[in-house]
Parts: sequence; C-alpha cells; structure tokens
Amino acid sequence: MTETTEEPAHRTRILADLTPLRTSPDYRRLWFGNTVSWIGQGMTALAVSLQVYDITGSAFSVGLIGFCSLVPLVVFGLYGGAIADTVDRRRLGLFSATGSFVLSLALVAVTVAGVERVGPLYAVVALQAVCFALNSPARSSMVARLLPAEQLPAANALNSMTSTTGALVGPMLGGLIVGWWGYRAAYTVDALTFTASLYAMWRLPSMLPDRGEGTGTAGKRASVLDGLRFLGTRPNLRMTFFTDLCAMVLAHPRALFPVVAVVWFGGDAKTTGLLVAAPALGALLGGVFSGWLGRIRRHGLAVMIAVACWGAAIAVFGLTRQLWLGLLFLALAGCADTVSMVFRNTMLQAAVPDEMRGRLQGVFIVVVAGGPRLGDFLAGSVADLASPAVAVTGGGIACVVAVSLLALRWRGFARYDARDPQP
Repeated sequence: MTETTEEPAHRTRILADLTPLRTSPDYRRLWFGNTVSWIGQGMTALAVSLQVYDITGSAFSVGLIGFCSLVPLVVFGLYGGAIADTVDRRRLGLFSATGSFVLSLALVAVTVAGVERVGPLYAVVALQAVCFALNSPARSSMVARLLPAEQLPAANALNSMTSTTGALVGPMLGGLIVGWWGYRAAYTVDALTFTASLYAMWRLPSMLPDRGEGTGTAGKRASVLDGLRFLGTRPNLRMTFFTDLCAMVLAHPRALFPVVAVVWFGGDAKTTGLLVAAPALGALLGGVFSGWLGRIRRHGLAVMIAVACWGAAIAVFGLTRQLWLGLLFLALAGCADTVSMVFRNTMLQAAVPDEMRGRLQGVFIVVVAGGPRLGDFLAGSVADLASPAVAVTGGGIACVVAVSLLALRWRGFARYDARDPQP
C-alpha cells in the first residue's frame, strides 16, 4: 500500500497536480466546460478575423476587432466583479454563458443570411466581451468555494492550461474548419462547445457571496469603489497587479513579431506564427509540469522571481538572431508567465474575503485586458523612435529593474506565506 500511494505523489512533483479534478466533481465539470468553450472561442476569434478581412480587405478593419472587445472588457470588468459580489454567482455565470451561446448562434445567423457588412460582426464581438466580463469574475470567485486553499495553486495551474490550450488549439481548428466547411460551420461548432460550459454551471450549487461582519446584508449592492478602496489598503494584493503590469506593459513584444520575423530572422508570416505560438506553448508546458508549485509557500517571492525571469527571457530574445534560440527564450518567458499567474491568482483567491472576490477579479480582468495592449503601444512607439532591438531588450531590462524596485519598496510581499495569507 505504501508504494502505490507514494508513486502518484512523486509524479505530481513533476506533472500537473490533478487532485482538484479528482476530489471535486463540480470543479471537474467547470474545468472541462471552460476548456471546451475556450477552444470554441479561439475558433471564433480566428473566424471573425478572417471574415472581416474577406469583407473589407483591410488590416485596419481586422485590428478594430480588438478595440471592439477591449472597451467592454475594461468597462464591464469592474462592473461585472461588483455584480458577482452581489448576486448568486452560479446564476450570473449561467446567465452570461447563455448570452455567449446566443451570440454564437447570432454569428451563425449572420453568416446564413449572407450579410456582407462588418458592423454586425463588430457588435457581436463587443457583446461577447460583455458576457466574458460578467462571466469571468463569477467563475473565478467560485473556485475558492469549490476547493480547499491548499488545492488552489494546482487548480490555477490547470486553469492556465485551459486558456493556453484554447489559444493554441482553437485557432488551428478554426482555420481548418473555415477552410473545409466555411464560417457557418466554425460558428456552429463554437455554439455547441458552449453547451459544456452551460451544463457545468447548471450543475453547480447556489453560490451567494459570503458577507462578513460589517459588510452589510446579503442583498446590499456591492460597490466598485469599495472594492478599489479595499485594494488600496492591501499592499500584497496591489503588488500582484503591479508586478503583472511590469511584465505586460514594459516587456511585451507581441506587436513587433511581424517586424522581427522579417528583419531579424529573414522569415515571413509563418515565422511570425511561430513567434506568436512560442510563449503560448511555453505557458502550456508550464502548466503541464506544474506539480512542484503546490510545495511553494512564499507566493509573493515566487511571483517576483517569475516576472523577473519573464523580463530576462524577453531581454535575451531581443539579442538573438537565430530563430530556434529566439523561440526557446519566448517559450521560457511563457513558462515564467504561467508560474506568475498561478501564484497571483491563488493570492487573489486565498487572501481576499469572499464578499470582495468578484470585484478583485474584475480588476484582474482590466489589468489582463489593458496591460498587453498598452505594452503593444509602448513597444511599437519605442521601436519607431529607436529600433526593435532597443524596444525588446530595453523593455525586458526595464521589467527586471521595475520588479526589483517594487521588491525594495514593499518588502513584505516577498514574505507572503500561503499558510497565513495576508492581503
């Protein structure tokens, strides 16, 4: 008996810890439904981009798709978090997932009707972002209610595999389905994938936010400003956002990939695709080989080291002129990002009172949605003023320096202990 129980424990020190999937049927259904729907969303994102380009022939029109999703994510991210701290999170998740399902059907209808205008596509993309901004805080807040605190790092590692799998597999399947059967088929498959998420939400128990003493009654409307004030007095939680912004704003070279693919590596669009896929692949591998993360207790220190590793990997990438080496360092950066994400999410779940979790997850959405886009703007601006090498390597170095300065300013973050989570 001793050997059979120790062998799985030994494996989880290397591979992803599957304990949350084994112990919680509700989490297992939620994780599976999210994984399937993320793949469907990845398919739709590519299909919409291709359809907009087919209609307009304009790269600018394709770029507007991102703007149409960014504004609702930023605006409704905070508002969605406040709603998640007021109502039954299961119902909110079910309502928003149903909205996403209906919008996928709307894309099918637009395609069947033969509409040759981009306005309806932009409108659906914006409404999908609203549904996501409402669904994500509710869904993320549920995890801490479904699992014990010691399983949260493993659950967040599994969740990272969900998003990266969707980012990698979804566009590939979308391209194949559009190429073989057209846009209608891609949107139909996306609608079908949402049924898995709907089923998972439907099977969950009711999840009204817990209200501690002094927070008011259960029916009181949660205030976005109260959530921001709470964040303003909790240095460890603020640091989870500050460190992520260091990476995403200062050292985010995604916008320069088409340029460096040609100038540095003598490649083409396929090379750009490899550069885009490398961080996602590294992030996926970071989730697959995440079993050791559950043994880490100094989550704040781990976040700072991971973000510094991201910056260092990006800086070295800016110095490489061999494609295989550049892809390697981008993959290492993606792996470091997974480690950072796992511990930042765990801190937000474990150190935040349940009645505030939705609002803090709403802030998280705003940071995740806005940070990379600010990073794209900064990288492009520096590359125009100086050079792509200065933008990439300088940004990576700036990330490491910024994280080091934050560590010196808020020393308590490095001492954060998961056994006694203090916000």
